[in-house]
Amino acid sequence: MESIWSKTAKGVEHERLSGNISVEAAVIGGGMAGILTAFFLHQKNIKTIVLEASKIGGGQTKNTTAKITSQHNLIYDKLLKDFGEEKAKQYANANQEAIKKYAEIINQQSIDCSFEEMPAYLYSQSQQDVIKLEREAQAAKRLKIGAEFVTQTNLPFPVAGAVKFDSQAQFHPLLFLQAIAKDLTVFENTKAVDVDKNRIITENGTVTADYIIFATHYPFINVPGFYFARMHQERSYVLALKDAQKLDGMYLGVDGEGLSFRNYNDVLLLGGGGHRTGENSAGGKYKFLRSKAAELYPQSSEIHYWSAQDCMTLDDVPYIGQFSPSTPNWYVATGFRKWGMTSSMVSAMIISDAIAGIENPYADVFSPLRFTPSASVKNLAADIGQAVKGLIRQNFTLPKAKLDEIPQGHGGVVEHEGEKIGVYKDENEKTYFVSTRCSHLGCQVEWNPDEKSWDCPCHGSRFDYTGKLLSNPANKDLGR
Repeated sequence: MESIWSKTAKGVEHERLSGNISVEAAVIGGGMAGILTAFFLHQKNIKTIVLEASKIGGGQTKNTTAKITSQHNLIYDKLLKDFGEEKAKQYANANQEAIKKYAEIINQQSIDCSFEEMPAYLYSQSQQDVIKLEREAQAAKRLKIGAEFVTQTNLPFPVAGAVKFDSQAQFHPLLFLQAIAKDLTVFENTKAVDVDKNRIITENGTVTADYIIFATHYPFINVPGFYFARMHQERSYVLALKDAQKLDGMYLGVDGEGLSFRNYNDVLLLGGGGHRTGENSAGGKYKFLRSKAAELYPQSSEIHYWSAQDCMTLDDVPYIGQFSPSTPNWYVATGFRKWGMTSSMVSAMIISDAIAGIENPYADVFSPLRFTPSASVKNLAADIGQAVKGLIRQNFTLPKAKLDEIPQGHGGVVEHEGEKIGVYKDENEKTYFVSTRCSHLGCQVEWNPDEKSWDCPCHGSRFDYTGKLLSNPANKDLGR
């Protein structure tokens, strides 16, 4: 499983950190948010380094569908109700500005990354969603976004209605990322394992910095900040299809199936099958997308497939800004939901301005220090419930499988001498045993048959079938 972006971009290798250094600012995480933040700080003449655990763009950035849009599902009607008009305008203006910033950087630096301006659509095939779509169009227009409600699209099926945003964009994220990173100081294969005040401890040395920016997708530091109690993670899946359809824009469904469409040159990216991380024990997400591809584009052929993971905040707005009240020189960029491209640019603008002592007009609505009870209570209750269930599964619930019942190419949880053990049998009858206790906060991990991984339903950490860490907030492998 490798994304079309990874297949079509050859990165430049960066050295790993060796020894101890001191800088003005240190960014932990070399994805889109981290590299953009370092890029803006470099432009502001603030000495900055980036620490990346693997390769730049090697985390969630390589798996995005790379839509650069302020159209973030059904968000603006909700923002007006939950945050009020002033903060809703901040959110809208920040994301509209993010689109312009991408275009500006690409033009100034002559970056060849397949950047295209085009409209974005939210659509539904259900008549029941029309009122919601009409309200979203009205809310967006009220916030000065070029939006309209339409009933005609060039999707391969009729729709009940759609919201069209003009002047949005799409691009190749890794080609862009590599271009803006070329003049930055980046240390790859340099994993940050702890942070103590203004000191970052890595596997290869330490970095002392006046300012520290956490751009690691999901913060790996639990306290302060308590982001593990304020977010969960969700997964979604993508097929890259040749000989499919050339669309006139980017599309996302708000109905039950919620399919996503966008083109990259002569390839169509078909996405969907979303679920909370750790809740895919039945599998079948790629099978679902392949059935849709066969139905909608019977002449097409699949050339790539991959999946992505996104952090979901309690009130549906990212956390961008000061990490916690007790750490004034720590900053964080997380909780992008499924809109990492514009949210990364917004993060870079807000955080670089804060470090440079510039007041950013959009900062207030994204502040991690905010408290929005009316917008958060429903998701908070769901997240607490999920965490409790994960701990109960680990400590009390009996496993569902017996060792001899697990077929080749599958995994499951069994019990041995009172301990729960994760088991995977490969196609050659080799068996791998791992602890089912997530190395983050101890919830029981669940088997994901679509990706042959162990996924934590509480906070979204993921591990391969051997127990090796795939994604945070955990920063250690599963026990064996």
